[in-house]
Amino acid sequence: MTDLKKEPYDFQPAYIALLESGELEKRAEQAFKHLENCDLCARCCRVNRRKTIRGTGCHTGERAVVHSFNPHHGEEAPLRGWSGSGTIFFGWCNLHCVYCHNGEISQKGLGHEVEPKELAEMMCELQDQGCHNLNFVSPSHVVAPTLAALFIAAGQGLRLPLVFNAGGYGSMETLALLDGVVDIYMPDMKYGDSQRARRYSHVSDYWEKNKAAIRDMHRQVGDLVIDEQGLARRGLLVRHLVLPGGLVDTDKVMKFISEDISKNTYLNLMDQYHPCYQAFKNPPLDRPITREEYKETLKLAEKHGLRRLDRRYRLD
Repeated sequence: MTDLKKEPYDFQPAYIALLESGELEKRAEQAFKHLENCDLCARCCRVNRRKTIRGTGCHTGERAVVHSFNPHHGEEAPLRGWSGSGTIFFGWCNLHCVYCHNGEISQKGLGHEVEPKELAEMMCELQDQGCHNLNFVSPSHVVAPTLAALFIAAGQGLRLPLVFNAGGYGSMETLALLDGVVDIYMPDMKYGDSQRARRYSHVSDYWEKNKAAIRDMHRQVGDLVIDEQGLARRGLLVRHLVLPGGLVDTDKVMKFISEDISKNTYLNLMDQYHPCYQAFKNPPLDRPITREEYKETLKLAEKHGLRRLDRRYRLD
């Protein structure tokens, strides 16, 4: 069973203290300065995204592209609760995964550009709909407009915890901007090998950058804290998508989490992989995972003492 350790937790989102001190507004201003020589993701392309020049990896300029926003009932149990996680799906992504199941959004940028004021209105509307948190999906490349929108929304009464739902290829510069802002980090750990990341996600140093980012995320927020109602309030939640053929070096990933992060890390070993986008051109990604492959993944987590798992699996 999933370890849903429930604790009393007097909650106030982290960013409120920064709002009251004036630091949140400063962080947004600093983030826009970073756009002028962009290092807001681990690609560190150094493009001036404030002059209508789009990032070489994210294809995004100064404004965020939003595909959709809505309560989402398919996230992990401590996030979705009974009223849903308030997701905002950003267009484009700094990773180019050949098997991406949201290719129209992440690789083709389906959506429309918004100003921070409009993004802030989305945040407040999700709160009004009763969502338990704000869940920013693929936000690494749009940290600047997101922080600007958060400053506006927090000033208008936004009080939901923030979930930073990212591919795990973030920069230390961005994490410094988010320190004390984000309540829940939910990064992917996609690979335990950068050569495979280069082939399948088109980035050269994923494993090294991913490990550094996860370490700093955990330093900022610690292990996942779940309140008496079963809702996540603060901490780290790691996702690891199981791919066919052992392509993700799960043993190395589990060993790193166990030894370098925490054996109490809340972990979602995702079993839902199915071929899409360009996967059919890249065997063995052209087939679903097998029951045996997934069971081996569970054994590896157990081998490394990781038992705090989100269990909603179809293959068991």
